[in-house]
Amino acid sequence: MPRYEYKVVPSPQKSAKTKGEKSAEGRFAASIEQALNQMGQDGWEYQRAELLPSEERSGLTGSTVNWRNVLIFRREIDVPVAPTPSPTETKDGVALAQPVPGPDTVQAPAPIAEQAKEPPLSLKGAETEKSEDETAEIEGQKT
Repeated sequence: MPRYEYKVVPSPQKSAKTKGEKSAEGRFAASIEQALNQMGQDGWEYQRAELLPSEERSGLTGSTVNWRNVLIFRREIDVPVAPTPSPTETKDGVALAQPVPGPDTVQAPAPIAEQAKEPPLSLKGAETEKSEDETAEIEGQKT
C-alpha cells in the first residue's frame, strides 16, 4: 500500500501580470496554473482546493473567522518496511508459544446417523411429558 505525504499551500490571491492575458480571470487562472506547475515540478500531485475557516485574533480580546483558500498536494513516499521476526522469548528469557503446523488435508466429519427430532410447537406439551416422566421416576424410587 503506497504511503503519501501532503502539502497544503495558500491559493494565490492576486493575479500575476501575464503576457497576452487582458482579463482579470485570465490573469488569475495563469497565476493558479503557475503555482500548480511549480509544485508539479517538485513531484507534488494536485489533489483539490479547499475553502477552510481560520479563527484569528482581532484586537485584545476578540476573534474573527476568516475563510482561506488552500491548495492540497500529495506525493508518494518510499518507506522501506522491513519484516520484523517474531520473538521466540520474552525480555525475561521465557519462551513464547510457537504455532504448530496442522495436517495437510482435513476431512469433513461423518454425517449423523439418527434423524433430528422436530422441536415441540408449544411448551405446554413438553411440561406434561416431563411431569409424567418425573412421576414415573418418583414411583420407581418408592418401590
